[in-house]
Amino acid sequence: MTQEAQIPISSDKDVVLARQQGRLLALQLDFSISDATLIAMAISELSRNIVSYAGTGTVILKGIQGSGRIGLMIVAADAGPGIADIALAMRDGFSSSGGLGLGLPGVRRLMDEFDISSEPGRGTTVTGKKWRL
Repeated sequence: MTQEAQIPISSDKDVVLARQQGRLLALQLDFSISDATLIAMAISELSRNIVSYAGTGTVILKGIQGSGRIGLMIVAADAGPGIADIALAMRDGFSSSGGLGLGLPGVRRLMDEFDISSEPGRGTTVTGKKWRL
């Protein structure tokens, strides 16, 4: 499967572009409209985190196959300040910026597979996979 997009993220305009491209790719992969919307929400949240916390980064969107299934993988990566306590950041209601704290836990709920790695001072990479039913 060769469907892949790499979107540099540094502004709200890029967040919108990543969201739109993700939704379009999801529809091309025959996800339902509701699943495509959930994927777009996850991309929007991850992209917005890059702008808010790191300033710049990249979102990679890729059609994937595995175990006879088709899916979409999102990789959001930055070289920002990193997350000192990932377990705390993954708790509902936690926010280091005074927001609602729905971001990363919400993305985890929207995806079928979720992984986060972060090192203070070196950046954060979040990978999410959504499989088509």
